[in-house]
Amino acid sequence: MHATGPQHLSVIGDALIEVDDAGVIVDVRSLGPADGDEVACDVRLKPGTMLMPGFVDTHLHAPQWPQLGSGLDLPLERWLHELTFPLEARFANVGLAATVYNDMVPELLSLGTTSVVYHSSVHREATLVLADACVRHGQRALVGRVAMDHPDATPEWYRDCDAASAVASSAGSIDDIMALGSSRVAPIITPRFIPACTDETLAGLGRLAAETDVIVQTHCSESDWQHGAVFERFGVTDTMALDGFGLLRDHTVLAHATHLTADDADRIIEVGSGVAHCPMSNSYFANAVFPARRHIAAGMRVGLGTDVAGGPSPSIAEQVAHAVTVSRMLHDGVDPGGASGRDAASISMTTAFWMATLGGADLAGLPVGVFKRGRHFDAIVVDEPTAISGVDGLTAEVRLERIIRSLVRSRPRRVWVDGVDVTPHR
Repeated sequence: MHATGPQHLSVIGDALIEVDDAGVIVDVRSLGPADGDEVACDVRLKPGTMLMPGFVDTHLHAPQWPQLGSGLDLPLERWLHELTFPLEARFANVGLAATVYNDMVPELLSLGTTSVVYHSSVHREATLVLADACVRHGQRALVGRVAMDHPDATPEWYRDCDAASAVASSAGSIDDIMALGSSRVAPIITPRFIPACTDETLAGLGRLAAETDVIVQTHCSESDWQHGAVFERFGVTDTMALDGFGLLRDHTVLAHATHLTADDADRIIEVGSGVAHCPMSNSYFANAVFPARRHIAAGMRVGLGTDVAGGPSPSIAEQVAHAVTVSRMLHDGVDPGGASGRDAASISMTTAFWMATLGGADLAGLPVGVFKRGRHFDAIVVDEPTAISGVDGLTAEVRLERIIRSLVRSRPRRVWVDGVDVTPHR
């Protein structure tokens, strides 16, 4: 089962997938009755199981793993300064980083998350520890050292000392990660968000992106506070400010983006950037619902993100379900006394599943997310819930919904990345 487009869900009842030694799919073909059990293969799935692409998490803060689900009653600015920055500052201790990341990566794999776009902390050494944990456990990842140096939006005890240091440390982190020699783990340039960075840092990171061709990630128009702060500072929106600094590029991953204008959306599509839609986190901090259906229909790249720890669950399956829920709230409205909904805002489970797989992969420029020749074999095997007694002929969409909702309570049986079994054994 895979989503080949936002509205296209495909289920092949009996199929053979051939994967080469590099983990690349070389053939996908249906099997007929004449093939029987005579086809030689390394892995034969049991009846009642389903093969699906591995999940792609396009936005996760790795050093926030220990605070998962904490402080979500606070507004974003207080949550950052009272809980998050003090925790992230502790990752100057590489021993702590190793303990946390070697717990986190296998846990994410066990949930079926085969690819992650990570924000690390400001620490170059801890960022390398994160990248090394991904290599060791076999996860595909983009890993970014967070740059942040603005004295008005970051504490003195947790920030880069100046713009030169922010850019140099980011460049050094790129070199560190590239030196690991992994085909699955790569660097990503990561200004935290505009309020946390000086103009000099933003401009320097834009130049670094142009020089290295390393892709970029950042937060964009996440909340009233962030969106308003950028407009007050520059007189333009977050999107246009990022563009002016050379940070809005092909495959730039913009987290949240709930307050985009029509011009913002057009520019994001034009340059090939896209949005990491974080439906659970947005419910707490974004002051708005991201209109995924409208932006996808316009051609915007959109993936799903957990936004650990602003999102209280590391499960992408749970994000898939919640993405459908919040889209229904946007569509129908939440005020029984007024017409507060938006027509044609709801999305299907297929669209949400596509965002969690192929949509997220294409946003981040990863060669995964669908079972097609030339894509890499990142996959999970899940149990398909037993059909209700006497009910036959369930549609593919209903089967998908039952699987996704069961994954909120259970875990995949097996997990592969690049054709290698990386199923954690706990």
